[in-house]
Amino acid sequence: MSRVKRGVMHAKRVRNILKRTKGYRWGRKSKIKLAKVASRKAGVYAYRDRRNRKREFRKLWTIRLNAAVREHGLTYSQFINLLKKAKVTLNRKVLSELAAEHPIIFSKVVEMVKPKT
Repeated sequence: MSRVKRGVMHAKRVRNILKRTKGYRWGRKSKIKLAKVASRKAGVYAYRDRRNRKREFRKLWTIRLNAAVREHGLTYSQFINLLKKAKVTLNRKVLSELAAEHPIIFSKVVEMVKPKT
């Protein structure tokens, strides 16, 4: 059986790991054992936070909407309930952008769904 030399692939693997951990502090950027752990943990955090970003944005939209509808004498939950009853299908992202950037249009949306008293 012929001999297999693995030096090239080992060096390539090490080089790739060290490339991923470039800019890290202390031995995590240069020592292969520490760099492997740091790279794996970074990947785990990145995966988790791609999902958390969506959660954080939805929270932001809710806070913006709540602040905007309170100026019109409603709460966030009342506003969302009225939107559903009026069959308005604008999502929270669009509504919060309207509230922040186009308050006149947003006030018309609120008046449209607000009960007449």
